[in-house]
Amino acid sequence: MTDQPVLPQYSGANVRGIIPALLAPRGVPLPRWMPAAAAAAQTVVLVLDGLGWEQLQERLLLAPNLASMTGGPITTVAPSTTATALTSIATGLTPAEHGLVGYRFDIGGDIINVLRWHGERGDLRRSHPPADVQPFTPFLGESPPVITRGELEGSGFTDAHLRGSRLVGWRTASAIAVEVGRQIDKGERFVYAYYDGIDKTAHERGFGPYYDAELVNVDRLVGDVLSRLPADASLIITADHGQVAVGDRTVRPATALLAMVRIQSGEGRFRWFHAKPGAQADLLDACRDAHQHHAWVVSREQVIDEGWFGPVIAAPVASRLGDVALVAREPITFYDPADSGPYELICRHGSLTAAEMLVPLLASAGRR
Repeated sequence: MTDQPVLPQYSGANVRGIIPALLAPRGVPLPRWMPAAAAAAQTVVLVLDGLGWEQLQERLLLAPNLASMTGGPITTVAPSTTATALTSIATGLTPAEHGLVGYRFDIGGDIINVLRWHGERGDLRRSHPPADVQPFTPFLGESPPVITRGELEGSGFTDAHLRGSRLVGWRTASAIAVEVGRQIDKGERFVYAYYDGIDKTAHERGFGPYYDAELVNVDRLVGDVLSRLPADASLIITADHGQVAVGDRTVRPATALLAMVRIQSGEGRFRWFHAKPGAQADLLDACRDAHQHHAWVVSREQVIDEGWFGPVIAAPVASRLGDVALVAREPITFYDPADSGPYELICRHGSLTAAEMLVPLLASAGRR
């Protein structure tokens, strides 16, 4: 069990700083926390969804290409979840700035599932346009090629965090390296690519033979990309979060506690309770009494004061947060009947443990 949360290092070695460093004007040196190999005439960023630093270190023998790269761990954002972290990577902003403050959050009375851009009323793209909810242009206003799953094009979340880029869809993972090489050969200075197989496997299968097999597959993908890059180009590997195996360890808050809750948001390892009017203080006390032995129990004010989402947060963004958060320290998940999918997730993320917060930042020159 981790005694203290691993807070994002927004002013230093954090995923939000990668794109601004790489797209800075020529001649501006990279920050010291970036691997030296990242300095190149052409750069490719490959985001491997769900590949935490600790999980990679435990399996380096399965990943010789990744093991050969230089670099180390950096922090992701809070919460350590895909929607928030990918937006910070693409925009170079903290969650407090871009406003996508979780997997599910309150906006105008709707709890929006950001990845699906849905709520209880169905599709929310008309009532909450992605460009209004997240108004900042990604990639510092540039329009690089973005190599991602073809079926993600046109989704609300894609419109929120990748709009203005040139989407290049792939249907099978083998196409990623081919397309990266094609874009580099066309002279692109910067290419962004995304692969989500590790995350999906961990969620559905947990750690074990399926996860190991997928890591071998990912490492092969990394090698394929490197083989298509010239020596004066660089591949940078990072991730949005790590994973924790929770299995069936689901905590159901007591009925008396939930009687003070108007609605829930967030996700299983970073669960927000929105208090009924006048119940905020009692709810915080009840949550601490019931759950402080296995979670960091924090108020909205503490999260804001300690800069979990960034040093400055505007009032409209702060209003998207709940009143009390249960942030899991142990390998558990907090149940919410409105937050479920087609199968129970074996591995999860969202909290501020090292296993979830530390992600790789690795770089290597091309091998062609």
